[in-house]
Amino acid sequence: MSQPIIKVEELSKAYQIGQIGTGTISQDLERFFITKVLGKEDPFLKIGQTNDRSKKGDSNIVWSLQDINFEVNQGDAVGIIGKNGAGKSTLLKLLSRVTSPTTGQIKVRGRIASLLEVGTGFHPELTGRENIYLNGSILGMRKKEIARKLDEIIDFSGVERYIDTPVKRYSSGMYVRLAFAVAAHLESEILIVDEVLAVGDAEFQKKCLGKMGDISKGEGRTVLFVSHNMAAVKNLCNKGIVLEHGRVVYNNDSEPAVNFYLATGSKVKDTSLIDREDRIGNLKLKLAGIDFLNEKGESISQVISGEYLKIRFHIKKNEPVDFSKLFFGVAFSDNQENRVVSFYSDEMGAKFIHLENDSFVDLTLPKVYLRGGSYDLTVQISDGSTKKEAFIDVVEKAAEIYVLPGDIWQTSKTNRAGNYSIFPAQFG
Repeated sequence: MSQPIIKVEELSKAYQIGQIGTGTISQDLERFFITKVLGKEDPFLKIGQTNDRSKKGDSNIVWSLQDINFEVNQGDAVGIIGKNGAGKSTLLKLLSRVTSPTTGQIKVRGRIASLLEVGTGFHPELTGRENIYLNGSILGMRKKEIARKLDEIIDFSGVERYIDTPVKRYSSGMYVRLAFAVAAHLESEILIVDEVLAVGDAEFQKKCLGKMGDISKGEGRTVLFVSHNMAAVKNLCNKGIVLEHGRVVYNNDSEPAVNFYLATGSKVKDTSLIDREDRIGNLKLKLAGIDFLNEKGESISQVISGEYLKIRFHIKKNEPVDFSKLFFGVAFSDNQENRVVSFYSDEMGAKFIHLENDSFVDLTLPKVYLRGGSYDLTVQISDGSTKKEAFIDVVEKAAEIYVLPGDIWQTSKTNRAGNYSIFPAQFG
């Protein structure tokens, strides 16, 4: 049996809320004296609580990861899945040695190329070409080795025209294209990729997924992949690890891991929307509730495909905001967490200057062009744009609506179920 290429033992990572770094020198000296000189248990490790973002805590020490154990064999493609705040990105940062663990150890055989965030590992003042050489040097490659791969990297990235331009002038999409091309083509034994691919367009995402498949299946290299795209995880990965509140709750083949995650995802509905804390944003406004209404204004939990639906988003105001710049995004996802259809207020010319204090916003669908099935809603409230720094409140799986099959074409034939959107169309 081959030796694992990655072995993680009793790995934990704690953060102190409101502070940068792990603590002060005096705290570190105190811990050293208590543990090494007096031989007592580290008091720091007794403090803190699990990173459960759906509940309020009373400690300023939070365990982002706790007691993580797993092994990865050479050639495995491992999908790491879990809700926002589960610890996925922290785990990848520890594996990439971007940050150090609080306890435990990581044993790695081979070089690691990682793509964690837009811009990670690139020097903004250097050109794209110079950054390729810089990244290769960091991986321990010689100049001749990098030069041999250079044309292939540039061609894959699709930014040949700007390869001698400083990367600080690149768009986020160009950044990701070049960064992925570098990480995928330079000769590392392990490739680590976070959800950063979501920045790229659909065509490039497909290209990247194909390349990662070639890397693991064709080249025998190891891939660790964080994604919310469950179909991609099942197709690309042979192994799956599910994280919840900083702990491994499932570790098996990719398909049963995805099924386990999807089955447990409904637990967020046990917590009222206003009390959920697995949300992103400055919370100047807070999504407090969602109602589904029929054409008569009556509350419903199911709608027939092809019929009218009004979705009412109740808003709680915590701080002053400029309602004239308010942006709403609503996305419907199927039971595999694939986005099926989405609506963006700026594209639709919507204005919210009428809002005052606690209020509500309506999204009206004259006809629900969805096939029968269950759909989850992700809601984004932002200040003027879709960029992360503009997020006011973003909640995944904020609500669930069940669509019943209906006669959407009015032909006396019920349309098939299947969790897909339907477009108005006509054969002739």
